Amino acid sequence: MNRCLLIAIMALGSADAQELPTDGTLLAPKAFRAAVAKVRPHVVRIEGFGGVTGVAGGRYPSPGEGPTTGVIVSADGFVVTSTFNFLKKPPVITVVLADGKRHVARLLGRDETRKICLLKVDGVADWPVPSIAPRGELKVGHWTVAVGLGSGAGQPAISVGVVSATSRISGKAVQTDANTSPANYGGPLVDLDGRVIGICVPLTPGVQSEAAGSEWYDSGIGFAVPLDGIEPIYARMKAGETLRHAFLGVQLQAFGDPPTGAEVKTVLPESPAAKAGLAVGDRMIALGGVDILDAAHLQSVLHRHLAGDKLEIRLARGSEQIAVSAELTAPPAPAAKSKSSDRPSAK
Repeated sequence: MNRCLLIAIMALGSADAQELPTDGTLLAPKAFRAAVAKVRPHVVRIEGFGGVTGVAGGRYPSPGEGPTTGVIVSADGFVVTSTFNFLKKPPVITVVLADGKRHVARLLGRDETRKICLLKVDGVADWPVPSIAPRGELKVGHWTVAVGLGSGAGQPAISVGVVSATSRISGKAVQTDANTSPANYGGPLVDLDGRVIGICVPLTPGVQSEAAGSEWYDSGIGFAVPLDGIEPIYARMKAGETLRHAFLGVQLQAFGDPPTGAEVKTVLPESPAAKAGLAVGDRMIALGGVDILDAAHLQSVLHRHLAGDKLEIRLARGSEQIAVSAELTAPPAPAAKSKSSDRPSAK
């Protein structure tokens, strides 16, 4: 697909009009450029100055060094971008608009589960706000364009692809085969109408480290956090919160024949599960109103939530069913690895 698009774009610059085809091969590049032109006023260049060193390495650019990308989300100066751009924790951050005007910005809250954060430029008004693509309209196969200013050029770099999945990373992300990389992390993934589908971020299933997902660099496996319906997350980030992954504090094992379900094998002391009264042998039936199929499904459902969320847990204990309430917390700091321990980690 990308090879065909590249050939079509090259043809625009080298062939006479009479030699060009009149079908979608010619129209596609024009549609991509029109989508980028429509979203360009809402895309900003972000620069961080100073901060810690040694947070990146290998083949990836060091975050915070050089320009990155963000998207205006409100007329009064709020900008959303990727947390990957601030691993160095730069003390000085600037935002450059499409017209070249530069403003100093403050980093407010962050959502570590979605790898997005919120910047604020004070004393501004009437900034252009993009149109948001309704998530319910997304379909696998829809064209997408990833837009980024991380290359340092005045004009954004773009990468074209399609929506390859509409609900990934426990429902937090849309997947695209448009190439994503540090050059466009924090930038928008847009549809052909120039509407913002989401913010390009590095994510990877089951891994929660700060830079996790950057290993998919330009691989055709990219993720974007949808902006439709994310207002509650904005509100918490505006208040300066750091939103973290949820932790329950149980180890599970399958039961039944064939093995299914999720039976509590261990309850960690002082964990949300222990405080809610979960016990070894309890069979977890539902979490937050979602019926649980097995241990892997429970983990996926748990990852849809954040530390601080309160959930109802429905259990089968012996011959009766009971419901308890648990307030989830952030995962505890990882303990030093033991050579003699191979137990699975608690959810």
